[in-house]
Amino acid sequence: MTQLSDTQAMILSAAAQRPDHIALPLPESLRGGAAAKVVGAMIAKGYLEEVDADLRKGEPMWRETGEGHGTTLVATDAGLAAIGIEPEGANTTPTGGDKAPSDVPATDATTEPEATPKARTPREGTKQATLIAMLRAPDGATIEEIMAATGWLGHTVRGAMAGALKKKLGLEVTSEKVEGRGRVYRLPAA
Repeated sequence: MTQLSDTQAMILSAAAQRPDHIALPLPESLRGGAAAKVVGAMIAKGYLEEVDADLRKGEPMWRETGEGHGTTLVATDAGLAAIGIEPEGANTTPTGGDKAPSDVPATDATTEPEATPKARTPREGTKQATLIAMLRAPDGATIEEIMAATGWLGHTVRGAMAGALKKKLGLEVTSEKVEGRGRVYRLPAA
């Protein structure tokens, strides 16, 4: 499993929750040379990449490249995977390829794409799978229990629930305050 510093995990967790996985703004505590060092290491490891900033959309700028162009930082699939979020994958739904329409059964062409809009499922044995299993348990799980089971920090747990589970997998995470336990999070049973 990838070892991330708290700062790296915080940057990736925040990026996972933002549109287009933009990693900016960086945490307020990270400035100047320290920010450049952390970001440089994350780019070298393939967790972040610099892309042209679209200033018309209001994308934050990491650095200016000259000629009035700027770059922003975006979390890569490898960066998201490092915090337990499944990367965006190619569509695995068969499309029929080069078969003639008469060779493709009618049920495949009409029901399969509609029946499986989200073909993504977490791999077994990952921290994300552990998180889902804990949330599907009858008693649910607290942030502290998930932190103990995964080794994540609280903000990473919250980021995984909001980003990977809700936004990417379309799962509905519910919570309620339980006497003696605190806030307990749950997923509907599979």
